[in-house]
Amino acid sequence: MFPFLLLALALAPKTVFAATAEQWRSRSIYQIITDRFAIPSETTNPTACDPGQQTWCGGTWNSIRENLDYVQNAGFTAIWISPVNQNYEGPRTAYGDAYHGYWIADASQLNPRFGTADDLKALSDELHRRNMYLMVDVVVNNYMFKDQSLYHPYCPIQWGNTTSEQNCWLGDDKVPLPDLDTKNPAVVSQYETWVQKLVQDYNIDGLRIDAGNTPIISISFSRHVNMDFWPGFCAKAGVFCIGEVFGGIDVDSVAQYQGPQSLDSVLHFPMYTALTAGFKIPGPQNISAVVDTMQQSKAKFKDIGLLGNFLENQDLPRWHNQSVDPQSLYNAMVMNFMMEGIPIVYYGQEQGFSGSGDPYNREPLWPSKYAKTDAYGLIATLNQLRNFLVNTTDWLSQESQILTQSPYGLGFMRGDVITVVTNIGSPPQNGTHIALSSPYPASTSTTNILDCRQWAVGAKGFLDVEYTKGGAPVVLVLTTVLENSGFCGTVRASQGGVNAGKQPSSTLHLRTQPLLVGAAALGIAFALGVI
Repeated sequence: MFPFLLLALALAPKTVFAATAEQWRSRSIYQIITDRFAIPSETTNPTACDPGQQTWCGGTWNSIRENLDYVQNAGFTAIWISPVNQNYEGPRTAYGDAYHGYWIADASQLNPRFGTADDLKALSDELHRRNMYLMVDVVVNNYMFKDQSLYHPYCPIQWGNTTSEQNCWLGDDKVPLPDLDTKNPAVVSQYETWVQKLVQDYNIDGLRIDAGNTPIISISFSRHVNMDFWPGFCAKAGVFCIGEVFGGIDVDSVAQYQGPQSLDSVLHFPMYTALTAGFKIPGPQNISAVVDTMQQSKAKFKDIGLLGNFLENQDLPRWHNQSVDPQSLYNAMVMNFMMEGIPIVYYGQEQGFSGSGDPYNREPLWPSKYAKTDAYGLIATLNQLRNFLVNTTDWLSQESQILTQSPYGLGFMRGDVITVVTNIGSPPQNGTHIALSSPYPASTSTTNILDCRQWAVGAKGFLDVEYTKGGAPVVLVLTTVLENSGFCGTVRASQGGVNAGKQPSSTLHLRTQPLLVGAAALGIAFALGVI
């Protein structure tokens, strides 16, 4: 027997700050494990949090609210927090305690470890006061009903078999997770009632959907819930829904879950896989995989502008665990912010955390003292630029166009922004160039927003990047576009929209030597095969 509690939730009409998919398109998201982001100021032993112990460290909704300046000053316009419902509170399992929030025991109740209903409402209200959005992780497919006839009979999953993945139980023999029959009308109806009330009660703006968290890995919703369950569920929620389709570089297997037949969006696992292949050091340094995934995504996803772009999450090894060179992170991050999609940064990525995977990638953030690291500064600059472009140009509706690619990196243009990224790493690479042809006439002025240097377009529209000081990313914006932006000494105009409120002020100065294009430079670039 399992301790299932029947939900009998009545609808209560209430004004909601609910946000649509179109409104989420312009946002950037900071992902938070509630237990690990911040602790109450009265905590007696703030250093006592060993992720390997797999137990609670004391983070709450109130401590998130009290530390929102750290998130907003980095330019983020939304947060995504752990599931909020009551978790398993029995004897410690073979995989520790339910500190992460994914082992739902009673969806009709909030998790008292994280706070009260008033605390969650206060967090939501404070976010909205700052013109930020609240995304909540929700777990579907486990622990919702007492009536065992609403569950599939026990069977272990045969991976790769769709029927088995949808009808058999997650978990393992140590912690089995029952599988609900989400084709049963009673199950569908009560889930829709539940999610509608949850969103309305706490003014939630978006949902990240998780089918359930096994003790080892968060399993993608799509593999374990029939696809036609989601349109009705999300329609009742009335907010943007993004789901997880855990997979590799194959675009087709993920793309089928975005659209009216399923969800608004999915996390972009194919691009994550491509970016690790293209940029991590050591690694295959396969830039072709990045370009191919960009092109396939454009052709096969319903709307790439809504995909969730990420480099880390609670189930994957930290980037710094996989790649020793900080420039590999900086270049991959620039990709995620400047190409289509909603940028998502997992807490601690900006601090260079290096956990190898669950549970070690769920480190406490507070020992970092919320330092303004180089990665934090880069994120702040990228968010500031993205928010400015969203508010003042049509950049958000523009498609990325590949301008050049080589084994060393690629250049692409989106709107009036040209981005050049490389996988060569931090050491100087004399004689290595990435050159590209832009649509701009000779002598047009552009500005690299990462170091505020001006770049003049060369003959026939060429721009050239050399790496005599290491492989830093370059983000070039027409200097005329930056007027009144607050970038690089320009006067900031008053803005509304998603960038209202505090503005990030720190800018990371990355070292890439600008070079005006000349015949000799172009000759070197052609010889190296980079144009």
